[in-house]
Amino acid sequence: MKRLVTACIILFSSFAFAQDQEAIALLNKVSEKVKSYDNISIDFKYVLNNVAENVRQETRGNVIIQGDKYLLNILGITRMYDGKTLYSISPEDEEVTISSENSEDDSNVTPSKMLSFYEEGYTYNMDIVQNVQGRKIQYVKLTPIDSNSEIKNILLGIDAKTNHIYNLIQTGKDGIKTTLTVNSFKTNEPLSKTLFTFDASKYKDYYINKLD
Repeated sequence: MKRLVTACIILFSSFAFAQDQEAIALLNKVSEKVKSYDNISIDFKYVLNNVAENVRQETRGNVIIQGDKYLLNILGITRMYDGKTLYSISPEDEEVTISSENSEDDSNVTPSKMLSFYEEGYTYNMDIVQNVQGRKIQYVKLTPIDSNSEIKNILLGIDAKTNHIYNLIQTGKDGIKTTLTVNSFKTNEPLSKTLFTFDASKYKDYYINKLD
């Protein structure tokens, strides 16, 4: 889950003078586009590939993002953040875990940063261009500035026509590769006013685990 959330989710450094200016210009366009929307709804596919251990895991999920708030469904678990409190709901375990989310903790990257993770902590370089079903996907290679990072590099695929993120390919120093591909990207959908509100009455039979 941590690896998935990190992949779903890691954007702009003060080291711009040392960067690929074309890559920075493209990422700026992506950032401006994302921030122009009131909300974003994404269906995605997530693949983890560990060649050394001969392990390949594939799953699908969806997330709705509005500002800092989000509703993420993945691996049978719902994670809802209302801007102050994170609720992790597991129907299989009949358990709700409640905690405050520390945005300063880099190990706890949230889905609300899914489309803006690249703004800090990376150097940028233009990479290959691919044709994906008639769509021109321009890749930007992100390399962590921190030499102690567990991430070797990230390839961020951007649709050249829409300036939307198409996919993210993260390669770890351990050789594990994770790929997140956007299957559906919708914006400014009508959302319920209570979408990000936790309703305790729905979980009367659940074990409530408060971490704070």
